[in-house]
Amino acid sequence: MHRQWKKTFVLIFSGQIFSILTSAMVQFSIIWHLTETTGSAAVLMVAGFAGFLPQALLGPFIGVWLDRWNRKLTMMVADSVIAFSSLVLGAWFLWADPSLWIVYAILFIRSAATSFHAPSFQAAIPLIAPEEQYTKVAGWHQLVFSASNVLGPALGIAVYSATSLGMVLLLDVAGALLANLMLLLVKIHQPKPEAVQAPSFRKEFTLGWKAFLSVKPVVTITVAMAVFSVFFMPLAMLFPLITLSHFNRGGYSASLIEAVFGMGMILGGALLSVLASKWRDSTYMSLSLGAIGFACVLSGVVGSEAFLAFAVLSFIMGAAAPLFNGPYMAMIQKSYEPGKLGRVLSFVTSIGLLASPIGLALAGPVVERFGVQMWFFWSGIVVAVIGIYLFLKFHSTGKEQRLGQ
Repeated sequence: MHRQWKKTFVLIFSGQIFSILTSAMVQFSIIWHLTETTGSAAVLMVAGFAGFLPQALLGPFIGVWLDRWNRKLTMMVADSVIAFSSLVLGAWFLWADPSLWIVYAILFIRSAATSFHAPSFQAAIPLIAPEEQYTKVAGWHQLVFSASNVLGPALGIAVYSATSLGMVLLLDVAGALLANLMLLLVKIHQPKPEAVQAPSFRKEFTLGWKAFLSVKPVVTITVAMAVFSVFFMPLAMLFPLITLSHFNRGGYSASLIEAVFGMGMILGGALLSVLASKWRDSTYMSLSLGAIGFACVLSGVVGSEAFLAFAVLSFIMGAAAPLFNGPYMAMIQKSYEPGKLGRVLSFVTSIGLLASPIGLALAGPVVERFGVQMWFFWSGIVVAVIGIYLFLKFHSTGKEQRLGQ
């Protein structure tokens, strides 16, 4: 049994690493293309809206369908839609220069497909791995994701510079197809559906929402995560801009920052895999937010000549990220029945993603008026305060004991 679930994850991750790698190449290449050709924070924020808003709006409803549908098939269909959208935009870039609105539309479609893929993968984990291995598997997932994000920006800028953005997008098609091939080789058992009188979207939606609210520690951390997302998520769009506008560096320097951030995530994911269950999940999350906040504050005050210092701070941010994401996801997976997990995950994802457009709407005008470093500095202050709050709350009340920590 235990050997079998490990073999299953090896097959899944061997395909997903290529899909995530090519997606990272596409994500960085598109952001850099928009940064280089427009130099506008407003354009980057609109691109961010296109990338986040579909997942935020669809998420709460997707969970109901996800708990009805075959999760393996859902992942495969979502990857196929992402591949097709990359094929269309890639072909467009090879033959012409599409308008910004075409790029936004494709980002919107890719985001909508991702809103099905990400929670279906996370909801499938309890159907494969033993409960005591959830945090370890989360560490593996962070490791795969991080490794792809180290190589993705560097490979993306290399292919982009040598050929075109269109070629980068076509490579993403190949990555998605390989991920689907690996999924064909594994078997994922579906959870038994709840006994209801007749299929009712409203009833299933309500049951999922009530299930989410029933675990107060998860609700508390989800609210904290939403505030964190308002201030931190815009930075994903602003890393290339600060490299270009503040440090006066080009595409390869921007890809270097993405790479060192990814290297930090590899280290953080590896540490999480090794140290899993040594501490409470909330302890890892508090440390993560404290480290990210500290690094953001310093990034907001370094001089334009201190590019190397900014690279080190980016590494720290990357290393801290898995220490929040992995334990948070493991906490959720431990707390809810598999038959309701898809809905809970979609609620959680949507709450974070609904917060992200708020951050993007705030960040655009602030960056345009006061500069990109201002956002780094104050986001760091807020994130650090959230980390301190979580630490004091869970270590003073012991509420996390409800989750078996």
